[in-house]
Amino acid sequence: MQKRLWVSCMVPQPQKNNQVKQNPWHPFSNQAQFKLADFLFHKNEMSKAQVDELMQIWATVEQKDPPFTSAHDLHQKIDQIDSSKAWNSFSFTYAGADSMDEDLPTWKQATYQLVVRDAKTLVQEQLSCPELKDHIDYCPHQIFGDHDNRIWSDFMSGNWAWEQCNLLSKDEKNHGAMFVPIILGSDKTTVSVATGNVEYWPLYLTTGNVHNSARRSHGSAVSLLGFLAIPKTDQEFRNDQEFRDFRRHLFHTSLEAALEPLRTAMTKPEVILCADGHYRRAIYGLGPYIADYPEQVLLSCVVQGWCAKCLANRKSLDESIPIPRDHDHTRLVMEYLNTTELWKKYGIIDDILPFTAKFPRANIHELIAPDILHQIIKATFKDHLVGWIEAYIKQHYQDPTAILADIDRRIAIAPSFPGLRRFPQGRGFTQWTGNDSKALMKVYLPAIADYVPAQMVQAIAAFLDFCYIVRQYSLDEEDLKALEKALEQFETHCSIFETSEIHPSGISIPRIHALQHYKEMIQLFGAPNGLCSSITESKHITAVKKPYRRSNHNVPLYQILVVNQRLDNLASFRNLRIAEGLMHPSHMIDLPVVDEEYASASDEDLFQEIGYRDDTYLNEAEEAEESTGDTIEAWVELAKVPISFKLQMGNRVHCQTLSNLVARFVYEEQHASDHTMDEPLELDEYPPVIIRGYSYQAAVATFYAPNSNLPGIHGLYIAQVLLFFSFEHLSIKYSCALVRWFNIIGNHPCPKTGMWMVEPEFDDQGERLISVISVDSILRPAHLIPVYGDISIPRTFKYTDSLFAFSAYYVNKFADYHTYKLLS
Repeated sequence: MQKRLWVSCMVPQPQKNNQVKQNPWHPFSNQAQFKLADFLFHKNEMSKAQVDELMQIWATVEQKDPPFTSAHDLHQKIDQIDSSKAWNSFSFTYAGADSMDEDLPTWKQATYQLVVRDAKTLVQEQLSCPELKDHIDYCPHQIFGDHDNRIWSDFMSGNWAWEQCNLLSKDEKNHGAMFVPIILGSDKTTVSVATGNVEYWPLYLTTGNVHNSARRSHGSAVSLLGFLAIPKTDQEFRNDQEFRDFRRHLFHTSLEAALEPLRTAMTKPEVILCADGHYRRAIYGLGPYIADYPEQVLLSCVVQGWCAKCLANRKSLDESIPIPRDHDHTRLVMEYLNTTELWKKYGIIDDILPFTAKFPRANIHELIAPDILHQIIKATFKDHLVGWIEAYIKQHYQDPTAILADIDRRIAIAPSFPGLRRFPQGRGFTQWTGNDSKALMKVYLPAIADYVPAQMVQAIAAFLDFCYIVRQYSLDEEDLKALEKALEQFETHCSIFETSEIHPSGISIPRIHALQHYKEMIQLFGAPNGLCSSITESKHITAVKKPYRRSNHNVPLYQILVVNQRLDNLASFRNLRIAEGLMHPSHMIDLPVVDEEYASASDEDLFQEIGYRDDTYLNEAEEAEESTGDTIEAWVELAKVPISFKLQMGNRVHCQTLSNLVARFVYEEQHASDHTMDEPLELDEYPPVIIRGYSYQAAVATFYAPNSNLPGIHGLYIAQVLLFFSFEHLSIKYSCALVRWFNIIGNHPCPKTGMWMVEPEFDDQGERLISVISVDSILRPAHLIPVYGDISIPRTFKYTDSLFAFSAYYVNKFADYHTYKLLS
């Protein structure tokens, strides 16, 4: 069992609200009118013209006044919900510009706007949001599993929040106060390329008290704080040092202004209402900042190519022992070194300190968050490793085009698997998303294993191990040891890219160097998946891109702000009515929205796979069960729409002995407890079972503890499902699967890929071994990828034939997170 150590936190009595509203649905007349407003504006995103037309039709058909007289009436009612979320605008100009100078660059003449909402109001709304009631930690905690094994999961389980509370508790006035870490994130996004490269720089806010799962669910846990100004200039001044300095100062001044409302409560607690109905004294502090590498450089005021977190020299990032940066060190070296020395020796930009230097207990270098999406998935894997493999092939093969085309075909014929994105054209597309890169990770290793040196394959395998460990939703001390081991192996094997002249200058690359900081960041901030930039990129869709498409593109920023304010009004109104019991909580958080990579599988050729529901997001009870490793809970349910068939259906799956196999299955089920059962009979000697049954197109497998009693694949068997069916015999219903078996090759995984290998199993007559099993014996799906060897894949080969055409297969441990945990 897990045990938790908690910091004390005072919890006053619950709020007592004696006010009784005459109409709880005000400013709407009733629930139906609110639901219609929510449907039209939020769910359907209907335009003004269409709303006006709909209301006119409504009035004509019903012969009475419609729910809203017009779109204007609809918007007015939404605006009346809450007027406290108004946007504030700050104007900035270049200081010292001579307005009489006609040759002054345009960027010096321009006025730049920072548009933000009140940060304190947003924080209080998040912490009091009924939707998040069961997904908030009100104080830091430490989680320990069996044998005092420390576990890191949500943000408040990390050391940083714990240490901040210890620091705050030294002041008597902060005793018992709730610590609220303010997590920020920013990421530029382009909404239109064809019409002038329209881009915005949204700034998001969340709190560390919210659970990682809620933050990833794209609900109310992440709020749009504002939009940062994007200074632009023509080609002549784009690389001008003065312009770049101004842009940097504007960025940090804007962040300081946006966070100013929180400053007082960073040193003196204030009372706030929380989602559980209690009032608490809260004290704020700046927490991690979610950003990709270009913004990390901008945030930390360091030179491009240097690490934003440590003082490792940019020319030897792969060799240096990281020494943390901090503001005190920066101030010290600024006092004694000139601009050039700061730049060359420490990668520090002179004459500016990060915005965190002006807030209590904040150090941006420590607070740079891990970025799985850009540092690991997009940069290290897709941009570097995949690029280096391609460069090696081009350098060492006479016809590299043919080799790369064959690798693409190998990727394309990977068998289907629930949640696996297929690549019908291999890697042949230009616009890569994070989910594309994650999907390629799952099938890339077998495709290149026979074309590049073993050490390159081992480097990628070690990197994938690192990636899959770091993406877990909770990590313990054993995981951190495995993470260190994977990183050490990756760095060791990566030397081949240097010795083979693919990257002769060494692996001194900031995004790869960042992997060295992940263990420390996990210990500080919990599981990295709760602070990844994929969260802010997902928020772009609802906060920026959709509102932009709803605008008329004339002064679109104003319209984007209005849309966001109205969406927030509807969401908060809906949450409050649910909390009051006036609406059904059908939309409230239960399990978070699943990542795109875990989307439901295609239903084509499902007879080759066991379909399943991937319970990637586990609730706390399930997580506790998973951590013990004592039990395995798995069951398979057949699809609800069966197809009637007689046993002659064996012809459809090329199994002429299906009736005999069913007879043997029933006989063995009936005699399962008979330990004195005679030697197995010949297949045609079992008592016949005359039945009429049903076949199924798919099945759903549910599991909660992906653990085996033995390490790796030991204790498990691999089989290919040919048919799901059910039947009744002697009033007993049997749910079965017809399977084709595989044998495990060897006692250890493949030394190159780290994956177990299997081969088809044959009977005494040299035929594929087939049998009928109960679906209750199925643990979970297994993804098999062919061991391609040195053959070239024909262009006409179909992925649906992959499980029949090869003599050996890898058991793909990278198919999904649970398979990795099971087979590692």
